[in-house]
Amino acid sequence: MPASVPLCLGLDTAGVQVPWYFRCPISLELMRDPVTVSTGQTYDRSSIESWVATGNTSCPVTRAPLADFTLIPNHTLRRLIQEWCVAHRSMGVERIPTPKQPADPDLVRSLVAQGPGLPALRRLRALARESDKNRLVMATHETRAALLEAAFGSGSGAASEELEAEAMAVLALVGLGEEEAVEVVGREERVARLGKVLAGGGSLEARVNAGAVVEAAALASGADARAVLGAAEGVMAGLVTLVEEKASARAVRVGIRGLFALCLAKENRPRAVAAGAASALARRVAEGGAGEPERALAAVERLCHAEGGRDGVVAGAGGGPAAVTALVRAMSGRAAEHAAGALVAVVGGSEALQVEAVRAGAMGQLLMMVQGGCSERAKRKAQHLLKLLRSAWPTTDCTANSDDFLQHY
Repeated sequence: MPASVPLCLGLDTAGVQVPWYFRCPISLELMRDPVTVSTGQTYDRSSIESWVATGNTSCPVTRAPLADFTLIPNHTLRRLIQEWCVAHRSMGVERIPTPKQPADPDLVRSLVAQGPGLPALRRLRALARESDKNRLVMATHETRAALLEAAFGSGSGAASEELEAEAMAVLALVGLGEEEAVEVVGREERVARLGKVLAGGGSLEARVNAGAVVEAAALASGADARAVLGAAEGVMAGLVTLVEEKASARAVRVGIRGLFALCLAKENRPRAVAAGAASALARRVAEGGAGEPERALAAVERLCHAEGGRDGVVAGAGGGPAAVTALVRAMSGRAAEHAAGALVAVVGGSEALQVEAVRAGAMGQLLMMVQGGCSERAKRKAQHLLKLLRSAWPTTDCTANSDDFLQHY
């Protein structure tokens, strides 16, 4: 049997001609999940969702305004496409799976209306875990407000704790909007509750969920609200503990994301350094197991400029040379800008570490940043670091051309 033909079949691929009405008018690929919009035209769900997400409000084919953005599954066309795939199986065409439809908003509303009970919360949690689409359906103020009340209830006893933990787990998946973030940060007892759980007042899962809620509240709030969260007892230290967790990759990711969100506020950076965040984050970066490298390095860069932060980063990475090597290595990825910014702080006062940075390949990475497609801010950081490292650049025949280039910086 021939090798399976990919689903992005063109007009005539591997001898199989795909009927034009099975192809999405946007992507021109075989539709996996055909949906019909208000103008009556049918598209593949992922293609039309991307079209709308980029700000388009008209139908791609007719150019008529979309009366609404409701996408109605075209079950008949999907079944015809599946039957066509089966009929051409001998030619290597694979049958497309039946797509999982998003949660029914009426079902979500019904579960919320039942009030805070474990069966309803467990069903909501299962829906939220299932897909991003379900979480979008659930991300309404009505649902989030009900989850907040359940997660921060004032009851007592094992049954109440179990219910609160379940609600917090759903809230961690669904996230918070600005209005709900105010309802968390604006109430002292709720902030204290998050700090207590993060400080060890529950299972690892409970601490991870509390950390996710802290991140969501911080990102949906302003600097003042982030400062309130960062100053709460147990919050900063609890997030650092998650970063240092060895048994859970999710815990590490949540800890990094939470520290990044809180460190957006300048007031929180000394607190983070005091809690050991600089060392913990640098250790993860050096080990290559950050899980969230861009956010980890963005936080490291900010903490390098707080009192004691630079020393914490160096110690966490295993010493100056190890810290330099880790940051130079990170300049080849998406976090290059933040790695360069942190490297400036690490090597700025040490000629020996500047030499170490050159030896580790920093010049090549920086030249690529300056000449490549980085942002203007990233290029400015790279240029600043190039100037800083020029005195450590070896004068040899093999570097003559690069040295000529450096005269511009």
